[in-house]
Amino acid sequence: MADRNQPDTPARVLIVEDDRPQADAVNEALARLGHHCVVVTEPRRALDLLQDNGFDLVITDLVMHEVDGMHILREAKRLDPATEVIVITGHGSIETAVQAMRDGAHDYITKPLNLAELRDRVAKALEHRRLVRRTEQLSAQLDERFGFEGIIGSSASIRRVVQTCRQIAPTDATVLIEGDSGTGKELVAKAIHNNSPRRENNFVALNCAALSEGILESELFGHEKGSFTGAVSSRKGRFEHANGGTLFLDEVGDMPTPIQIKLLRVIENREIVRVGSNDPRRVDVRLISASNRNLDDLVKEGTFRKDLYFRLKVVRIVLPPLRDRRDDIPLLIEHYLRRVAAEHGKHVTGLTPDAQTVFVAYDWPGNVRELINTLETMIVLAQGETLGVEDIPAEIRPGDGAPAAAGLAPGMSLQDAERVLIQRTLDETNGNRQKTADMLGIGERTLYRKIKQYGLAERPPD
Repeated sequence: MADRNQPDTPARVLIVEDDRPQADAVNEALARLGHHCVVVTEPRRALDLLQDNGFDLVITDLVMHEVDGMHILREAKRLDPATEVIVITGHGSIETAVQAMRDGAHDYITKPLNLAELRDRVAKALEHRRLVRRTEQLSAQLDERFGFEGIIGSSASIRRVVQTCRQIAPTDATVLIEGDSGTGKELVAKAIHNNSPRRENNFVALNCAALSEGILESELFGHEKGSFTGAVSSRKGRFEHANGGTLFLDEVGDMPTPIQIKLLRVIENREIVRVGSNDPRRVDVRLISASNRNLDDLVKEGTFRKDLYFRLKVVRIVLPPLRDRRDDIPLLIEHYLRRVAAEHGKHVTGLTPDAQTVFVAYDWPGNVRELINTLETMIVLAQGETLGVEDIPAEIRPGDGAPAAAGLAPGMSLQDAERVLIQRTLDETNGNRQKTADMLGIGERTLYRKIKQYGLAERPPD
């Protein structure tokens, strides 16, 4: 039988103990198991080593001269929360050891040391670390497949969006998200906020469309009592409510010009002035804006301020319409079908291949939002566990007035549907492989392989 203390992979262990004989005993006990140990008898040096080296495990005495074990523990967890820590304590310091565990230590062991017990505690600590890392890896794999904070998809275009979100989330950069209605602009904004240092504070959303200048100004900046008819009390605006967090301004392209000027001033000075007041108030807000209209075109038309546009688009994210990333549709179906079915208490397990073919072929002018609403309608009215073509709303089914892709029909296999869609896109791009791959949300190599597989023509017929 294998020794449970014998590690599958040797660990890097930092031993911090100002009693040299005891440090050597711990070192020898763990080195025999194959672990790579670094022994430090001067605790201050341990702080430097923690800065420059990654350790899987730290074993530290609690009571030492100059720097105590609690300080070592806190610094180790600050630099790398995944580092496991075991503290060594005398019988008179059990309360301190318990406090150490509250501060993140994995375990403690009392003096005089029992080396067999020490090896057992070390094995358990390292097994815990392995389990945590395995969970993190699985989570990362799930992110790779399904996106980032609910951004579902594995197409090249969505992977680029996810990568950009990962890069900018830890920063305070102002972000502009552009895309058709229903593509998930607010979802992306929330993903950025939830993975930023501001995640513990408010995410506040405001749709700027269809709000008059006066109402929008009050919503953004707040107002004082009596500042206008109906202002019976003072009220915070969205900027103040989002203080320390993120403010998401949807359909910012519809913002009246006078409000654009005031928004620019807030961005530059980080101060707002409530309606009816002369006193500026400091705000610390990350601003994310979105528009289903091209702001560059609005600037050229003179309806959107150029200086504000440049301040809003420090980072620009463009969300592709669903028709340009058809490869993601099966993933979206899988994800939202489970969620919507659970919300309505319905036992629906999936779509038939024919129904999925229709979903992939449809152009989805309302994008992901339309797909979710369609699934919800089908699930609510479902009579069985599997949804078929007959369950799809008439306006989406080919032959019932739906703008489905030419050449596609119920009963086709997914492989045949894929062949038709690739050929149709090649025709539309005049055989441009890069543009075709981008529109389909696949890599050029994948496209080339499928062109060969299906024997497709790369130029449209004369």
